[in-house]
Amino acid sequence: MQTALLVVIVLIVLAGTYLLATYNKFVALKNRVQEAWSDIEVQMKRRYDLVPNLVETVKGYAAHERNTFDAVIKARNAAMQITGDISGKAQAENSLSGTLRSLFALSENYPNLKANQNFLELQRELADTENKIQASRRFYNSNIVSINTKLEMFPSNIIGRAFGFTKKEFFKLDESEQEARKPVKVSF
Repeated sequence: MQTALLVVIVLIVLAGTYLLATYNKFVALKNRVQEAWSDIEVQMKRRYDLVPNLVETVKGYAAHERNTFDAVIKARNAAMQITGDISGKAQAENSLSGTLRSLFALSENYPNLKANQNFLELQRELADTENKIQASRRFYNSNIVSINTKLEMFPSNIIGRAFGFTKKEFFKLDESEQEARKPVKVSF
């Protein structure tokens, strides 16, 4: 009788330990996802801060390209307005990336602009920021894989759902490889 009671107690302790460890793992994963999203937001904020400076630099050389400047600023403002909606944020970021490509394509038509030190520095900073956004997005998505996998695996899926953990959405930029390779059309 005592042996059976001891076995039951050991099983309860093991189950409790597993429950506690699994819950703590979900909390850690949730916090890593939040940290990763914060990293993305920091880099996007940096990009948003660079865009007006870049536009002002280019404006001095290409004053008649008003539509391109307006599109860049409009896309930047739209991207800054979206919060919480991952897919909406990704679409807005795609739009901003496209308008920035148009802006950089303008520099091809203005040799003095291509040689301007401010423009070159802003372009370098923006390229660096884009690389950091990509790295942050990869880090975020790898954390999403971890938490979503844990939520799909048995028996952790039972514990995760019991405590209200839900699957997270990936941060995808829907730009296809072919679309990214197409040259930007600039017309005068």
